[in-house]
Amino acid sequence: MPKIQDTFHVSVIAEAGVNHNGKLNLALSLVDAAADAGADVVKFQTFRADQLATSLAKQAAYQARNTGVETSQLDMLRGLELDDDAHHRLVAHCRARRIAFLSTPFDDTSLRLLVDGLGLKRLKIGSGDLTNWPMLYAIAQRQCEVIVSTGMATMKEIEDALSVLAFAYTVEGAPDRDKFQRAFNSSDGKAALQANVTLLHCTSDYPAIDSEINLRAMDTLAAAFSLTVGLSDHSEGISIAIGAAARGAAVIEKHLTLDRSMSGPDHIASIEPNDFAAMVEGIRKIERALGDGRKVPMPSELKTMPVARKSLAARVAIRRGEAFTEDNVCIKRPGNGMSPGLYWDLIGRTATRDYTTDESLDEKLTPP
Repeated sequence: MPKIQDTFHVSVIAEAGVNHNGKLNLALSLVDAAADAGADVVKFQTFRADQLATSLAKQAAYQARNTGVETSQLDMLRGLELDDDAHHRLVAHCRARRIAFLSTPFDDTSLRLLVDGLGLKRLKIGSGDLTNWPMLYAIAQRQCEVIVSTGMATMKEIEDALSVLAFAYTVEGAPDRDKFQRAFNSSDGKAALQANVTLLHCTSDYPAIDSEINLRAMDTLAAAFSLTVGLSDHSEGISIAIGAAARGAAVIEKHLTLDRSMSGPDHIASIEPNDFAAMVEGIRKIERALGDGRKVPMPSELKTMPVARKSLAARVAIRRGEAFTEDNVCIKRPGNGMSPGLYWDLIGRTATRDYTTDESLDEKLTPP
């Protein structure tokens, strides 16, 4: 689809992420908050800390800034893990609350849990794994639909990632860089990508500043790859997300927290339940307002039309057989008579009946 999207239901993803702080009760409460706010999906992050980061990996600058504690990524992540049982509990709770469960796998063990253990058919790929070709390959080999965040990425990196996915979706055999590109260019590969992949524009800072959001990049992604496109929004507040919906985003992902003052790397860049509900309401309003793009009078306008528009009318009394002139014809409301567009066609013709002053004219002429 060359456009971002032309039929609307915007899928709203509440990114619970690690805002549960490693506690199942908070994770369950985040499911409730997402469902109550009207989100379509609640998304978590599934990882085993010792498989995700080495002991030498430092925190991202935003993580140290937002937590106020400088430690290793590994130590930070260990406190944010949810075990297998917690995932099963979350899936069951999502089912009970009628909200879709989604998660991002960060390692092979977590991928197996989500796909083989929980039976997920759709996964989120985080921006950090866009260049992790083995992970992309493993996910697409399982024929999972994917929502791919593109933070920090160049267009070439995005194309490379899509090439890996296209190959894994459609070709059997050992991975090979040349085969990736051929798969990307093939009709089967393009069809598989269109059926399975959504791209999310993203700015990987938490919170992201307005001048670096670059919503027009959604148009660039849609035009370049002919895929469904949306926004993973890390900005403060809700206006950017609503603006993205107005621009045609098919998916909006936004971090949700129960309390922005809680300790953790993502709380400060998240929004609380009341704001999330307001964002969803704004997006749904945009959905209704976007319409189908056809420029035709709306039903409500048909009642306004005769009041607001004007007609050709008699400036003074006009007798049957008298010529219409600039002196005896005027243009006034209401708009229930001849269109003003017939003015020059009427001038010089003769009246077929008598008209009183201010009476709308009804001569039989072909409308413009």
